[in-house]
Amino acid sequence: MTRFVDVQALSGLVRQMGIAGFVTALADTLREDFLRWPDFDLSARLASHTALGVIELMPVSDAKRFAFKYVNGHPGNTAHGLPTVMAFGVLAEVETGYPVLLSELTLTTALRTAAMSALAAQAVARSGSKGSRRMALIGNGAQAEFQALAFHALLGVDELRVYDIDPQATDKLVHNLAAFPALRVHRAAGIADAVRGSDIVTTLTAAKTRAAIITPDMLAPGMHLNAVGGDCPGKTELHPDVLRAARVFVEYEPQTRVEGDIQQLDAGFAVTEIWRVLAGSAPGRGSDAEITVFDSVGFALEDYSALRLIHRLALEQGVGRDIELVPAAGSPKDLFRLTR
Repeated sequence: MTRFVDVQALSGLVRQMGIAGFVTALADTLREDFLRWPDFDLSARLASHTALGVIELMPVSDAKRFAFKYVNGHPGNTAHGLPTVMAFGVLAEVETGYPVLLSELTLTTALRTAAMSALAAQAVARSGSKGSRRMALIGNGAQAEFQALAFHALLGVDELRVYDIDPQATDKLVHNLAAFPALRVHRAAGIADAVRGSDIVTTLTAAKTRAAIITPDMLAPGMHLNAVGGDCPGKTELHPDVLRAARVFVEYEPQTRVEGDIQQLDAGFAVTEIWRVLAGSAPGRGSDAEITVFDSVGFALEDYSALRLIHRLALEQGVGRDIELVPAAGSPKDLFRLTR
């Protein structure tokens, strides 16, 4: 049987563990899998683009498990009461092809993106006595709270300066984060106001356009930029000179060259895959004054880690239910029997 974890089951699991607990477990799982990077069969996602958005398939496998995610990105969906991003995923046995898990990945994608952002920041943002405690959050939509709480739990960020062109999005964010009094939230008058004095800048904008919401005049020594919103061809958030002024880290370079903010630069622009920093085979931050960028586009291995964690927790804690997604064992050559 296939374990099915729907939205309600996953949200119940997150409530049971707490967001900080779930994100921490997910960051630990991500680290485990990124340290096994050479074990995986990796490829960029398959994307179908239209003027209204994109639908993507994101596959990855190792010798034991195959995983894929179906995910869309339609910025105009909010006008119809639908999420901009919706997703589900499958985890299967490589040996037999049998699907062991079918899971929602809409909520999970927000959680895994936040966990990955925080994991990368742990590796390359400023730490120690000159650590990162204040974060600007540009774009206060569906992923914003998760980013805020992941950085709060995993890096000790305790102050947010938030801004969105839609004041209602910021109202929503402030309301939701009021339940976490240790995290102080300040409304900024604009992007520059939010960025000023921040140790970390997280950009989460949704518009499918070449934008430069962060410009070189906003940078300060030691700043870390967590650029999440630029995640498909023709969609950027950082001015090219911001990238040129920084050391840039990516997930899977072939995919980020096409989809990330570095799509604006030539193929010779140097970047470092973050798994190398985690594994100790490449340096991270060079100094407290260096500017770093995590050009995050989302990669299939992150969904593999999330599905692997969900499957383990679902079995351990009795979350979800078993369904007959594929025919049960017995008379494997007689498929016609299912029509009688």
